[in-house]
Amino acid sequence: MKIAAMPFSVRARLSAMMFLQFFIWGAWFVTLSTYLGRTLTFSGVEIGRAYSTMPWGAIVAPLIVGIIADRLFRAERVLAVLHLVGAALLWWAASVHTSNELFWILLAYALCYNPTLALVNAVAFYQMQEPEREFPSIRVFGTMGWIVAGLIVGFAAVEATSIPLQVAAATSLLLSVFALCLPATPPSGAGRKFSIRDALGLDALALLRERSFAVFIAASLLICIPLAFYYNFANLFLNEAGLGNAAGKMTLGQVSEFFFMLVMPFCFARLGVKWMLLVAMGAWALRYALFAFGNTSELVWMFYVAILLHGVCYDFFFVTGQIYVDKAAPPHLRASTQGFITLITYGVGMLIGAEISGRVVSAHTLAQGSSHEWTAVWLVPATMAIVVGILFLLCFRTDRVRSGVGNVNDAKQEALPPA
Repeated sequence: MKIAAMPFSVRARLSAMMFLQFFIWGAWFVTLSTYLGRTLTFSGVEIGRAYSTMPWGAIVAPLIVGIIADRLFRAERVLAVLHLVGAALLWWAASVHTSNELFWILLAYALCYNPTLALVNAVAFYQMQEPEREFPSIRVFGTMGWIVAGLIVGFAAVEATSIPLQVAAATSLLLSVFALCLPATPPSGAGRKFSIRDALGLDALALLRERSFAVFIAASLLICIPLAFYYNFANLFLNEAGLGNAAGKMTLGQVSEFFFMLVMPFCFARLGVKWMLLVAMGAWALRYALFAFGNTSELVWMFYVAILLHGVCYDFFFVTGQIYVDKAAPPHLRASTQGFITLITYGVGMLIGAEISGRVVSAHTLAQGSSHEWTAVWLVPATMAIVVGILFLLCFRTDRVRSGVGNVNDAKQEALPPA
């Protein structure tokens, strides 16, 4: 029987929802370190702690979604309320000049924003007959939103101001209103008993008895520590180095994401899980080495290559990891295991990384306090990535996992947003 196509009006609304959802994140998150470091003169530790709020939000978000959105209220209404509160918090954050106050405001915001990542997916999936075919063409508008936000902020030359926070706040208010026009999405878990174990995917802990799965989890957690250096401090570094329109040029990373998702199935068929993950770890180390030794004159190409490596770093590790989890976990544990790996990487790993990266940057602040010894800073995450890669190479086995590429798109659609 032929499945009816999604009405254009529904597709258009879902696409706009994704665009606005990730425009908000892309507008303020990338350039926050430049604003805090150059304008408010926060230390590296203070910047790191400001960025640690999003990992805290990633840890708590499954509980908020599980208790409220899955059981009590329609998803689009919860989405509207969270973005309304989020808009007020971002606007407030734009006027704050002390690190402690900003931390608590951003933490409150992270607790509002992170649950919306699951909610926009819930709204979209509820309208789909064939998610594996329909979702990618809608989810891609999220990446477009992130890119457009970066280009606007970069070309407007407002990276060192509070304007990106205000732009994100205004967009959050717009999405709050727009969410009320989205298709009705009833709570999927109404009447079902809530379990913290289910919400956090803790049933996946049973799989840690398998050596290779335990090694994979440990490597995923550890590799997110050096990853935090890029997310939290790359924009500040590029601006201090004198690269014009840094925010706009950093969107090349999302462009590379498109490209490497296209070539990923071919690479997967030839390399398999282990070597795909190792290539990603090697790309992380190379990216930081290029940052460490590049400059804005004859070696500026190093900066561009480092940014373009984002597609390899993100797709080859996170998407391959989700494919591995899908094949390593028994069917009844696949969903909880995907949730668990998200908790470990974007929650715990990035939280530790935010703290460590902040301390490293603070330790390499030059006497005048307005610049940093970036070569020494970038060699720290480069070394971390190399060590994690070597340990993974020696300890990980894929003998019990069947290689394949059939779930590349499925894994991608469950991934967190572009970074």
